[in-house]
Amino acid sequence: MAEILALVEARLRSALGEPDARAAVTFLGTDRIEVLRFTGDGLVRYATLGMSANPMTDPTDLVADPQRGPRAELVLTVREGRAATDKVLRPLAVLAASPQVEGLVVAPGASLDVGEPLWEGAPFTSVLVAEPGGLVEDLVLDEPMDPVQFLPLLPMTPNEAAWKRVHGAAALQERWLAQGTDLRDPLRSSVPLD
Repeated sequence: MAEILALVEARLRSALGEPDARAAVTFLGTDRIEVLRFTGDGLVRYATLGMSANPMTDPTDLVADPQRGPRAELVLTVREGRAATDKVLRPLAVLAASPQVEGLVVAPGASLDVGEPLWEGAPFTSVLVAEPGGLVEDLVLDEPMDPVQFLPLLPMTPNEAAWKRVHGAAALQERWLAQGTDLRDPLRSSVPLD
């Protein structure tokens, strides 16, 4: 486990640079989850470290395979200086612990809700999990382990989350694209959903 996390942190550093802050959260009955903060080019990126230590398993499986199964870390990017976004550290750790706590398998297209603003004054209480492979490349591990994917998180307003439940992730992403939505704006309003 520690070896995998060392490789994951090395991949994050090679893609994003040196973290300028990190915080650790431990929930009862779970492994420690860290959140690293990377700043530069007017952006702040938050990346989890610890979610990929064990593979995510379907809660209906009778026996969890300690080697096989999807592994992931979460990455959130916002524009720097527009809002006090560092309060997102705990909600991100909660989301990263959800496979251990709730038996969730986090995958692209999924919605993850924290039930409160992601940071103080944020118009977002949930995120859409986007496709990996853009910002941070997958980390290939030794067989039979699955690679670690670095899943981008796109903040959603409550209205967008409700619309996504009805119409699907692809439709919401098309709506954002058609409207020229700046998904990195920590203060953006909901996209028109008429």
